[in-house]
Amino acid sequence: MRIGALVGCAAALSLVLTACGSGGDSDNTNTPLRPPPKVASLGPFVGECGHATDDEVRDIAQLGQISQALKNSTGCNWQSSGFGSPSVTFASYRGSPIAREKAWVSTQGRNPQTINVGGRTGWQALEPTGQVCDLAVQLDDDFFEWSMSFGVYPANGNPCDRMHKLAELTVQRLK
Repeated sequence: MRIGALVGCAAALSLVLTACGSGGDSDNTNTPLRPPPKVASLGPFVGECGHATDDEVRDIAQLGQISQALKNSTGCNWQSSGFGSPSVTFASYRGSPIAREKAWVSTQGRNPQTINVGGRTGWQALEPTGQVCDLAVQLDDDFFEWSMSFGVYPANGNPCDRMHKLAELTVQRLK
C-alpha cells in the first residue's frame, strides 16, 4: 500500500513539474531576468590624503596655520584656525560613479565645468559667491575629490585654482 501511494505521488509530482515548463518554444531558456551586477575595477591608489602632506595642503591652499580635523581611510580634512575659517577636504571614492557627485554638486547651485588634470578627466564647480569649490577627477571606476571653502569671510582668489594644484599633486603621485 505504501509503495502504491509513493508511486502515485511521484507520478502526480512529475505531471505538475512538466506542466510548469516553458513549452520548448523559447530559445532563451537560460536568460537571466536582470543583468548581473557590474564589478568595478579598482583604479590607482590615491594614497592617504591624496598623497599630500599637511604642509603641502597649507601652502597650496594658502591656509596659514592649520590642524588636521579628520583623517581616515577614505579622506582627510584640514581646518584653518578660528571660527568660520577656511577648510580643505580630500575624499577618495572606490567603485562609485563620479556623475552622482556631479549631480549633487549641481543641486547645491554650483555649475560643474569639465577639466583635465594630468591627462585625467573630471570637473570643477565653483559656488556663485566664489567661496566654495569642489573638484573631482576620474580614475577608472573610481574618483577622488578636493574641496575648499573659504569659510564665512571673503577671501582673495579662486579656490578652484588651489584645488586644481592639489589634484595635480595627487595625479602625479598615483600608484
